[in-house]
Amino acid sequence: MEYRMRIMQEMSLMEKLNILSDAAKYDVACTSSGSNRRGDGKGIGNTVNAGICHSFSADGRCISLLKILFTNECIYDCKYCQNRRSNDVPRASFTPDEVCRLTIEFYRRNYIEGLFLSSGIIQNPNVTMGLLYQTIYKLRTQYHFQGYIHVKAIPGADPELIRLTGFLADRMSINLELPTAEGLSRLAPNKHRKTILTPMRQIQNGISVSKQEVALYRHAPEFVPAGQSTQMIIGATPEHDYEILSVAESLYRKFDLKRVFYSAFVKVNEDKDLPALQGGPPLLREHRLYQADWLLRFYGFEAGELLSEKNPDFNLFLDPKADWALRHLEQFPVEVNCASYEELLRVPGIGVKSARRIVQARRSSRLEYQHLKKIGVVLKRAIYFITCNGRQMYPLRIEENFITRQLLGIRENLPFEKDGVTYQQLSLFDDRNFGYDGKQLVQPESAWKGAAG
Repeated sequence: MEYRMRIMQEMSLMEKLNILSDAAKYDVACTSSGSNRRGDGKGIGNTVNAGICHSFSADGRCISLLKILFTNECIYDCKYCQNRRSNDVPRASFTPDEVCRLTIEFYRRNYIEGLFLSSGIIQNPNVTMGLLYQTIYKLRTQYHFQGYIHVKAIPGADPELIRLTGFLADRMSINLELPTAEGLSRLAPNKHRKTILTPMRQIQNGISVSKQEVALYRHAPEFVPAGQSTQMIIGATPEHDYEILSVAESLYRKFDLKRVFYSAFVKVNEDKDLPALQGGPPLLREHRLYQADWLLRFYGFEAGELLSEKNPDFNLFLDPKADWALRHLEQFPVEVNCASYEELLRVPGIGVKSARRIVQARRSSRLEYQHLKKIGVVLKRAIYFITCNGRQMYPLRIEENFITRQLLGIRENLPFEKDGVTYQQLSLFDDRNFGYDGKQLVQPESAWKGAAG
């Protein structure tokens, strides 16, 4: 242990950054901030319309953050984790000052708009949470950073440490890891569902109390203003989609989560308890779960409507909304000039924005198909499920097999290529073009001269 610590101390900051940014790439529990912390003119940064790496802000901009682990040392031996105790991988740890310096230097160069900080468990949960708190505290008070910060709460840590960190961070998250307690006990024997849910409840209660205090006292400090999120690994254990979606629905209702993230299981370790995954990570399954999650949060669907014990998994060839519509053709076609907002939301090809526009536009005139196209309705999907003024756009059969064949012929935009995905997060530096001189990041003169032209 002493030898390992000495080796880590001798590492350069860029070597640590290489190791710990790569170690963080499997954690997908990040989203746009949803926070409105404004800079006061004395510090650096703000979170107005800002968010985090590989996501989109409320105004549609794609934005980034420095996404790293504080350390990839870990006392736990989770079978699915690259950084588990028994793995022989390069180890590194930052100091609080090193994380602060990196964040400020990257921010000043406009590479990032915030920080996503997680960590392996070093020594015990309290020590780890204490180091994360020290880091965020220094970043806010000594370095005067007022940008977006998303930090992981460590299950099993002292509630007071989590509370103090919550007043400094914009978002906190605690990974559920696996959908069921049985799967957790088999693949992560050091972790327990109760230990994970307890701080999740604490954060929920803290957010609720903070909102009440801010309503009464304008300058009261905000606790985790952007809410909390969690992540589940999909495909490492044999749960059906129905179980996974039911767990997510329960989390939204009981803990007021902002997001549940689904991470397709990537086999980085060899273990008899892990699935073989001959076809690679279940990316399409992950995609269908995200689509269904969207239906739960914005379209008024429930898990029991989309799936059931008799039909426990999503159709990989059709998106969940189209699949539901085909199984409930008795509710269609819907007359767009008369249907309620809730009924419009259930029509394939009509989204939240287009449903609102339809309701607003028909107050002044009756809508025709050419109007729907301008409003944003995807008619190539919707024409099988709607009528305008009692007429279909074309003479079409409202029959399951016919509509299924037509929908399968429509190319769906998937968030990954057919040949898979590389699982590489955006690199914030390039070893060929950038170096570190011990004090600040250095860009070669040739690079900035070329950019200036």
